[in-house]
Amino acid sequence: MINIENLSKSFGKTKAINDVSLTIREGEVFGLVGTNGAGKSTLLRLLTGILVPDSGKIAIDDEPVYDMPSVKEKIFFVPDDAFFFQNATPGSMRDYYASLYPRFDKERFASLLEGFNLGQNRKITEFSKGMKKQLMVLLAVSSGAKYILCDETFDGLDPVMRQGVKSLFAKDMADRDLVPVIASHNLRELEDICDHVGLLHQGGVLLSEDLSKMKLNLQKIQVVFKNEEDREKALEGLNVLLAEQRGRLWTFTIRGGREETEEHFRGAEPVFFEVLKLSLEEIFISETEVAGYDVRRFILD
Repeated sequence: MINIENLSKSFGKTKAINDVSLTIREGEVFGLVGTNGAGKSTLLRLLTGILVPDSGKIAIDDEPVYDMPSVKEKIFFVPDDAFFFQNATPGSMRDYYASLYPRFDKERFASLLEGFNLGQNRKITEFSKGMKKQLMVLLAVSSGAKYILCDETFDGLDPVMRQGVKSLFAKDMADRDLVPVIASHNLRELEDICDHVGLLHQGGVLLSEDLSKMKLNLQKIQVVFKNEEDREKALEGLNVLLAEQRGRLWTFTIRGGREETEEHFRGAEPVFFEVLKLSLEEIFISETEVAGYDVRRFILD
């Protein structure tokens, strides 16, 4: 488990991380969302021990990370712009990381290279950006590290490769308790993989929630009423977060259980109503607007 308490980091007059507290638990994929400049990359580098915080604490499995090689063996950082040695091949990078990670599985790495059609002796300078990202992920999962920290990992991957990477994470979570932490500026990239999502803005955490709990407690309803009186009756006693109207069709986002919400609308005998699935983006818009933020201003599509 990773515990972050009151973490802050500045570069000159710029406060990149501002009093951040988060808990990243085992058995879940943690998504860290925010625009470029929100502090995601800085936070990941603090977690790996590359940077030293100005204040606050980071504990990984109850141990500090900075200047602790035994803890750093548990962490593999996949940066947005991966660095490889000059004239390096996947094979030479394998040997390098195997010297850093005692549990590196060379046989598995060779098998994954073949599965992803990446030649072991091919010069990495010949790889596309997406191929370089694939290679870093294969090195990460082969390293045996418990925590893989990914910075914009899915950016530049085609849908097939993206699904392949997600499948690798899922397998290792089941087989060896891998904990992936995935930072992205795009909510849609995280929607089908993350269990818990934290929203970072201007160096601070606006929201950190378990997605399953959020989805259970939020309902999206589309409905057509016979008249205004029926609409008022249906909404009586409900906690309406968002309401939009297009012609006679109303769309509501409501905090509450599904059965209770459906019962209210059935009682009003509308012309039509249905419960729709909320997207991750809609959930965050609803939650942050209630907190006084317009998330649409700073979440990128």
